[in-house]
Amino acid sequence: MRRWRGRRAEPAEVHEHLAFLHAATVRIGGDLELTQVVTALCETMVPRLADLAAAYLYEAVLADGDLPPLPGAPPDAVLRQVSVADDARTRERTLAGTLAVSDLTGPFAASVASGQLVMWPDPDHDREVLQCVLPSATPGSLLVAPLRAGEHMLGFVVLLRDPERPGFDEIDVLTSTLMADQAAISVHKALLYQREARVADALQRSMLPKHPPRLPGVEIAYRYLPGNPSAQVGGDWFDAIPLSGSRVALIVGDVMGHGVHSAATMGQLRTAVRTLAALDPPPGQVLRHLDQLFEDTVGQHGEQYIATCVYCVYDPVARRCAIANAGHVPPVLRYADGRTELIPVPPGVPLGVGNVAFQTIEVPAPDGSLIALCTDGLVESRERDITEGISALRESLTTNTETPDDLCENVLKALHTGEREDDVALLIARFDGIPSASVANWIMRPHAQAARHVRGLIATTLTGWGLEDHIDSASLLATELVTNAIRYTTRPITMRLLRTETLLCEVTDDDHHLPVLYEPDTEAESGRGIFLVSRLSHRWGASHTAAGKAVWFELAL
Repeated sequence: MRRWRGRRAEPAEVHEHLAFLHAATVRIGGDLELTQVVTALCETMVPRLADLAAAYLYEAVLADGDLPPLPGAPPDAVLRQVSVADDARTRERTLAGTLAVSDLTGPFAASVASGQLVMWPDPDHDREVLQCVLPSATPGSLLVAPLRAGEHMLGFVVLLRDPERPGFDEIDVLTSTLMADQAAISVHKALLYQREARVADALQRSMLPKHPPRLPGVEIAYRYLPGNPSAQVGGDWFDAIPLSGSRVALIVGDVMGHGVHSAATMGQLRTAVRTLAALDPPPGQVLRHLDQLFEDTVGQHGEQYIATCVYCVYDPVARRCAIANAGHVPPVLRYADGRTELIPVPPGVPLGVGNVAFQTIEVPAPDGSLIALCTDGLVESRERDITEGISALRESLTTNTETPDDLCENVLKALHTGEREDDVALLIARFDGIPSASVANWIMRPHAQAARHVRGLIATTLTGWGLEDHIDSASLLATELVTNAIRYTTRPITMRLLRTETLLCEVTDDDHHLPVLYEPDTEAESGRGIFLVSRLSHRWGASHTAAGKAVWFELAL
């Protein structure tokens, strides 16, 4: 049996030492924050192995996550003391993080250059060498263990014993080497995690909207809060997408899992939702297409991802919301009088399950009411299940506030999101509607005189709204839309004018073929209608409806 400080070790001593090594390894490797890793290393070494332990990392490692290769960084590279543990209460201590070291000499330079542990039995003959790294230390037995991960040098840890204590023996050297190697591996892992987390966080934030859109009849606010460092970056996302007819799509979703892949999957979903929203299908069909996207793209890479999502379309003219849900936290509706209710939208199943239908429901959205959509990170935690969290959310929404933005702050404060482990996404929209005096609707038979009739209706309506300057352009473009509708349908067509910050004209018919924009030939006798609309309007678009299609344009006011 190996000798133990000049004698044979008893089995109990060996067992106790192995138990110490196991506990130290678990503690050192149990964190993904590099300063916590080296702090655990120093505190574990004192007082069993040394009376003082101090860990130093290259500033390039701390600042940028760079990994200097062996034989280490340039001689003048700066290392910073990240952690110090001292068993002597009377000794002056250097505040961790304040001491910077460069131009290493003696055992410190030797350890960094070789990547090997260096032991100095008695450094008293060169006090200055010791003082540059440990200014307040009394010379004694010294051991310098490199923090080395593969071919990368991260820094070193210094162990110092008081003069009255025996020097380090071979068991101490072996134990220190094992613990330093474990710490270096954990620091390396923490650096790689931080690098991936930064990439994922930048990716996620780049794909989230920066400012809520300004839309008539609705005021929108949202918040996104990342989880704590141990949770990694998640796949929470949200969006507010303007639709035709001054409607808006409100979306909140959550890709299960964390890291770069979840953030990238979230980006795919958000892009797909915006593409689908431009076609304006019902919410249930949007979720059905997203589910197919998972099956066709995400699942092909062998990754087992699922996502939850709630999709809501608010119509400020009809004052109604159409909602579909894919396994997500249901929205909360608060009425103007302060009452709240959980909208009874069918829960559905998460996206990625495949071959399922998603049901769309419609609920009233009276003026002065508001809707809150969130991810489960807001309402669920270790201390509170999701039912309790939703109750707390409903309670927090009853607070009297002036704006949805203020209400977002109140909700986050009330639900203690400072203690969160998961990401949090919250979207609140207040519904104010569009006054009926700013809306005009007509139904007309598709006959040859319809275009002339349209010009008269527009002239009368815009005169009443005080928009005489826009009569000519609105009449020209509306006539083109109505003429195209008459050409392809035999049933009544509908025209609607909507006055907000813009003037919207929308024509619907029962033909499902969407118009195609192209530049007509100079000798062509037709095909100029949509071309004129695209050139003379502020915006225009076309989308399918349940009965056919809707084509619209906007004029800036």
